[in-house]
Amino acid sequence: MPFRLFSAALPVLISLLFSPVAVAKQPELTLANVYQKGMPLDGYWFSEKLDGVRAYWTGERFLSRGGHEYRAPGWFTRGFPARPLDGELWMGRGRFAELSGAVRQVVPDDNDWRRIRFMVFDLPDKEATFDQRLARLRVLIQEVESPYMALVDQQRASTHEKLMQRLDKIVDGGAEGLMLKLGSSHYRSGRSDDLLKVKQYQDAEAVVVHHLPGKGKYEGLMGSLLVELDDGRRFRIGTGFSDSERASPPRPGTTITFKHYGLTATGLPRFASFLRIRNDEPAR
Repeated sequence: MPFRLFSAALPVLISLLFSPVAVAKQPELTLANVYQKGMPLDGYWFSEKLDGVRAYWTGERFLSRGGHEYRAPGWFTRGFPARPLDGELWMGRGRFAELSGAVRQVVPDDNDWRRIRFMVFDLPDKEATFDQRLARLRVLIQEVESPYMALVDQQRASTHEKLMQRLDKIVDGGAEGLMLKLGSSHYRSGRSDDLLKVKQYQDAEAVVVHHLPGKGKYEGLMGSLLVELDDGRRFRIGTGFSDSERASPPRPGTTITFKHYGLTATGLPRFASFLRIRNDEPAR
């Protein structure tokens, strides 16, 4: 590259390489508990649980759960409101791995981002109830008229039986599950019954400690993972892996998401099965 062109490009390169990707404070997000049969459904809204990455729009940029920036192209966010919004970046059902790879890039790829939508499900406002926030969101997003922003469809919940029928139908179509949001609740950080996950199974996260060798048809491959929960308890996960994942398993120290069906008598996940690597934080 001629020196004059290099000199002109240098500030741009420096800004990409050395601009901050973390903030001093992580976004204070609402987090979900798990719905159980018998919980009251009066006043709740339900929506599809999207298999995207949680994204907090500050009014200027997207932040991950960990407080790092998702570098969306300027054209993608053009016209977005200059106020915080809570939602997910989403490509569609069953495309989490593809989406994760796209949004974590330091330099965004326009072709990837044209297939992404910011699906908004809440308006961070601690004074208003969710019923009030939802009404404001409908007006706000309609005024924005961006092809890259949409409001997550919310419907009133009624009975457990109808909720389960809806869950079965949406899972058959490739969705992960449903979310419940209490209409009278205020936006508050942390985990509570204001927000509930409704799934045919439960999911959780653990950190890979060690690879255990396979036997029989898995000779020479990874047979199972020894993983550790937040409380320090360890157990094995030996199902849910493809052959390629067994040949190149998640490295020790990696956080994974697994599914399970309740807990055993000793409090460990029952029938735990690997789902995916939890790699939704941007490149740093």
